[in-house]
Amino acid sequence: MVYTSTRDSSVRVSAAEAIAKGISADGGLFVPMTIPTLNLVDIEKLARLDYIGRAKEVLKLYLTDFTDDELSMCVEGAYKAEKFSSPQIAPLYALNDTANILELWRGPTCAFKDMALQLLPYLLTVSANKTLKNTKIVILVATSGDTGKAALEGFKDVPNTEILVFYPVDGVSPMQKLQMTTQEGNNVSVCAIEGNFDDAQSGVKSIFTNREIEQKFKENHLAFSSANSINWGRLVPQIVYYVSAYCDMVKSERLKLGAPMNVVVPTGNFGNILAAYYAKQMGVPIGKLICASNANNVLTDFLTTGTYNKNRPFYCTTSPSMDILISSNLERLLFALSEQDAEQTKALMDQLAANGTYTVSEKIQKSISELFAAGYCDDTDTKRTIRKIFDEYHYLCDTHTAVAVNVYAAYKMKTGDNTPTVIASTANPYKFSKSVLSALENNIQSQDEFSMVEELHEKSGEPVPPQLATLKGKTPRFTKVAAKEDMAQVVFEMLGI
Repeated sequence: MVYTSTRDSSVRVSAAEAIAKGISADGGLFVPMTIPTLNLVDIEKLARLDYIGRAKEVLKLYLTDFTDDELSMCVEGAYKAEKFSSPQIAPLYALNDTANILELWRGPTCAFKDMALQLLPYLLTVSANKTLKNTKIVILVATSGDTGKAALEGFKDVPNTEILVFYPVDGVSPMQKLQMTTQEGNNVSVCAIEGNFDDAQSGVKSIFTNREIEQKFKENHLAFSSANSINWGRLVPQIVYYVSAYCDMVKSERLKLGAPMNVVVPTGNFGNILAAYYAKQMGVPIGKLICASNANNVLTDFLTTGTYNKNRPFYCTTSPSMDILISSNLERLLFALSEQDAEQTKALMDQLAANGTYTVSEKIQKSISELFAAGYCDDTDTKRTIRKIFDEYHYLCDTHTAVAVNVYAAYKMKTGDNTPTVIASTANPYKFSKSVLSALENNIQSQDEFSMVEELHEKSGEPVPPQLATLKGKTPRFTKVAAKEDMAQVVFEMLGI
């Protein structure tokens, strides 16, 4: 398997190189030059395996320079039973006749990012041993909430690595902030920035592609990599759980082998739904890919019109992990739908950087409309949806999952499409206790975060994850707030260079 860059078609790297580097030197994202395939016989065989078995079989199609022993070590280390609150790792919950909730938040930080970020440190360690000798890996992360904690937890005390997470100072929930700022580990640092997620993400990407910084790193035997979904090692594990979800739908007889299933994903940076797209391209019978946005509905507009325009108000919503106006992984989709035209993809990304907008060709827009449906849900409807799901099914979901359920209901009403559907559930509701509790209770009595957690528990009966409950009373280790222009200096200070 050979990888290239979305902005330079002459680039050729191995999977290990793509994972170790994180981003191409030209600013593009690494993508496989060919997509491996699964037929129905393959899927039937995968359905007989557990999640770890399925992950090994899917990953070895993409990570061809990893030995079987290396892959086994990575996968078995990432998905140990004691790390996840479900033996199925990513279980399905049948909400009704057509809707099935894919619970991706059963890992150690209660967010879907664990599905990839428990595996990435293993993949990166193996990759670095193959490609970067005598070099310490510096992981830079921009987060809108969940990626930060999941990356910190995954990389804490991993030998020969340092990790620094940047988050928008007012753009995460209190629980997300506490999870990050109390993080343990000798190789971790966290810094808030004055700005939003897009500022953090743009700052990290500019550091990655700064030649002077790269030279300074080389002199100190350091190399950058990323734990964001711009890193292929973050994205490829996400393909696994869509393959696995289809297997579980067949195994539970909610779906006949070969029949299609739709997928709904609450979407911010476009990585999670892009993984479903790749699963579909591999041959998994996925029908419509339904992209659900919050009030920051830049993706809804793009997928329905073909014009991407980030020049719009930025909203801080109750689903903060989706508060994004620049969806980095969309670049990979544009590259695929343009038949791997790196020149065209780079031109679109240059237009976005210069003007904040671009419009795709009619051919690409036609492909998008065939593959995707899109919708959005504001905070008011998010709250109503949480209450409705709880009242009708006694199922408690977080704000992001509620956005997806709401958009799916609107899609189904508009189209009459009764295809069995998997809805990606991205976080445990206790990560957003205030928002979820306010949906169920008109008059919240509690004032602090943990009183609200307890009140939500009493109201819903749902257990509080111990990893969240034990945060109560912890003193933050990391309190630094920096201007977005000073992010590079923060990195140097952390590393002492």
